Amino acid sequence: MIATRRPKTELLSQALVDKIIDEALIVLERTGVFIENAEARKLFREAGEAVDESNSRVRISRKRVLDSVESAPGVIKLYDRSGDKEYVVGGDEVHFDPGSAAVKILDHPAQRERKADTSDLVRIARLTESCKHLHFQSTALVSSDILEFIADSYRLFIGLQFSSKPVVTGTFRVEGFGPMFEMLAAVRGGAENLRLKPLAIFDACPSPPLKWSNLTAQSLIDCARAGIPSELISMGLTGATSPVTIAGTLVQHVIENLSGLVIGQLARKGSPIIFGGSPASFDMRKGTPPMGAIETMMIDMAYAQIGKHLGLPTHAYMGLSDAKLCDAQAGIESGLGAALAALAGINVVSGAGMLDFESCQSPEKLLIDDEICGMAYRLIASISQREDPLALHLFEELGPESQFLTSPHTRTWYKAEHTFPGLADRDTYDAWLAQGGKPMAERAHDKAEKILRETAPNMVDESVRRELEQIMLSDARRNGVSRLPAVRG
Repeated sequence: MIATRRPKTELLSQALVDKIIDEALIVLERTGVFIENAEARKLFREAGEAVDESNSRVRISRKRVLDSVESAPGVIKLYDRSGDKEYVVGGDEVHFDPGSAAVKILDHPAQRERKADTSDLVRIARLTESCKHLHFQSTALVSSDILEFIADSYRLFIGLQFSSKPVVTGTFRVEGFGPMFEMLAAVRGGAENLRLKPLAIFDACPSPPLKWSNLTAQSLIDCARAGIPSELISMGLTGATSPVTIAGTLVQHVIENLSGLVIGQLARKGSPIIFGGSPASFDMRKGTPPMGAIETMMIDMAYAQIGKHLGLPTHAYMGLSDAKLCDAQAGIESGLGAALAALAGINVVSGAGMLDFESCQSPEKLLIDDEICGMAYRLIASISQREDPLALHLFEELGPESQFLTSPHTRTWYKAEHTFPGLADRDTYDAWLAQGGKPMAERAHDKAEKILRETAPNMVDESVRRELEQIMLSDARRNGVSRLPAVRG
């Protein structure tokens, strides 16, 4: 049999990859980065790196960076709630998840955005659980019916109850890591079990250009010591908070990612770090960061190529849209982004369900994007040789009245060769009209309502749920909140 060739797309020549990395290393050594966190600066100082306490600037030697790249694992393994299902994050493995921390949800009947509440968090978690092509869940929404100060732990509290999938999350406050870690350990059955079988990825976002805040640096340190993977989310905007050229923005992106990686490795050598981000090609006409711009996707694909060259797991925000509704623009940007992410072999792809520059989640788009992700997986599965010969024997048997509909060969291979999306319309016009003539977003809304109405939630065990509730209540009370919103499945 002839081996299948997986399709793959790379944008940068090897010479350009090397030059971008070299310039990043020069900047790290000569200019350095700004690190607000005193503990992180202490780690650098104890490691013999140049720390200027007068302005919190840290210069990092080339050797230190390369040693840190060498010590970071090239493959990370995540596990579902049960600990039985394993997901490999590395190589060219691709995993899709909803993007994180949207503050609004698209109300489909009203066709308007509104603030999200607890019921929306539950809906998104349950729908994500039903999406077979979304391997991970995320803390996708920030709830407006809970004190903003504890919104980070609260969204994880909801997600862990209603979905069994590994979760992409992150902290909004230095104090947030403690209760979030307690919840994850409660689900996994202890801190050591959590280290052995990680259940979550924590995002850590540097502030462009070249700055690690007290919060994000502390998150890197805390995750490293707990054995929880950190995902670096550099967010340069071309011409605004990063150089206007794509190549220049890539240099900054590499600087920020490598400096974050070093923080993690100084906190604990061998700590799992994902080379990632959410940059954008800034639209100066509108003052917006378009995630659906082709240039944004090119930046993502290029830095992922660099991350792979360094031997690190990769992440990007792709497969999302800047559209405000589930319309043609949403389909164009999400479909193209998901396909290009898969072709680039990006390991963690965040953005399913997202609209409006990462600020809005749509249950309907989430289900549509699940089908898009399924198409992307089919694309990178490529074309296989199913038999030998390929088809010679079929044509040798061909007669003047022959066709392939009833052929045993067709029955054997039809399902293996084809995908069968449930929302994409493949009916005749008359059949489509007879079923109500509904556009795709309306069909997705009907499907979402049916899932939520007829599918029982995949709840965490009751004893664990009570433990999660106690942890969340304790966090809430420390911050002046005596009661939590009612949570209904």
